[in-house]
Parts: sequence; structure tokens; C-alpha cells
Amino acid sequence: ETETSSATKGENLTDTVRTVGKYADALVIRHNMEGTARYVAEVVDVPVINAGDGAGQHPTQTLLDLYTMQRLLGDIDELHVALIGDLKYGRTVHSLSYALAMFGVKMSFVSPSELKMPRETLHDLAAAGVSVQETEDIRDVLAYADVLYVTRIQKERFPDPQEYLKIKGAYTIDSKLLQGSEAIVMHPLPRVDEISHDVDNTPYGKYFQQAFYGVPVRMALLKSIIK
Repeated sequence: ETETSSATKGENLTDTVRTVGKYADALVIRHNMEGTARYVAEVVDVPVINAGDGAGQHPTQTLLDLYTMQRLLGDIDELHVALIGDLKYGRTVHSLSYALAMFGVKMSFVSPSELKMPRETLHDLAAAGVSVQETEDIRDVLAYADVLYVTRIQKERFPDPQEYLKIKGAYTIDSKLLQGSEAIVMHPLPRVDEISHDVDNTPYGKYFQQAFYGVPVRMALLKSIIK
């Protein structure tokens, strides 16, 4: 929390992390600027975990997402995963798409045109030989997706509030929509209105179980990097 650190006195990020790095066995960094965790890793002597850098990446969320899929569905490389919602600013789907590509997973990207997956990510996936379907209609993926990975439309990422209001609630998944689907529904949380509460206690809704796995997965990560 910068409010309780020397940053309030004008201390720069480099000095802050170098100082804290002398106290700790590892640093967990969440910052609103993309690339901050990578920079910190270059200036300290202890392991650094990226806990989210702006609209960039969120790798520890991806670890628990992969664990959830494997735990609930078996082999990841046999899956078809649909990423739904804010694919432009949603750091969780950026990290997850790269990770899924390593398993050769089939992916579908469902979003409004304003929130499509960044071109850089699409280029990287294509270079890795990953075939991706893009659509604006969630019904295009319901018949064959094994996982519906839903993200919220992130109000805080929009420079113009009116742009947010135009697409807020563009995708709402409820139990009626899911009838006949065999997919599980995941979400990095918090949700707003993109998943109806009537999904919570159905066989589809796995997002709270997903959240539960976050603790042991991150405990394992810390154990693996702290000597």
C-alpha cells in the first residue's frame, strides 16, 4: 500500500522495492502500470511475482485457472475454451490465452468489437500455430465450448465513461442461456452483471471453487521460488 510507504514522501519505485527486497524472501507486485513487475525483477535480488500489472498480465490467476480446468475436466489439451467479455483490457485473459496456447487448446474469443483481444496477442497466437475463432455472439460457442471463461467489462479502464455505459451488460450469462450446454463457467472475479446469480448453485458455476484453488496454488508457487 503506497499510502503507508515512503512513496507518499516522494520515494521512487526503484528505491522502494530495493529497500523492501532487503526485508523479504520474495516480492509480490500489483501495479497499475504494465511491465512494472518485470522492471522490479530486474532491480532486486529476490524472486518477484506479478500479481497483476494494469491491463497487461496476471500470471498467478492463470496458474489457478489451469489448475481448475485440469482438476475439474482432465487433460487441458483436449479442451475448447471460450474467453468472453473484456478481452482488450482484461489482464487475466491475456495471460490465460498465452498459457492455453502452450497446450494447443482450441480457443474462441467472444467480445464486442470495441473490446477485442489485442492485435499483438492475436499475432503471437497465430505465430504459435494456434487457431482462434472470434465472434460477437456468445451463442456461437455454447454448443462446443468446454469452458466459458467470463470477464467483467472493466469500467476503470475506460477513458470515456459513456463508452463503458454503451457496452456494459453486453453479455449476461444466466441458467436459461446455459440449458443444454456441457460447459463449466469460470470467472476471475469480481463479477458485476455478466453472470446471473441463478448460475451460482448450478453444475455450471465453478467460479467460487476456482477462487478457492487460488490459495493452495499460490502457496505452491511461493514454496517453489523461496529457497
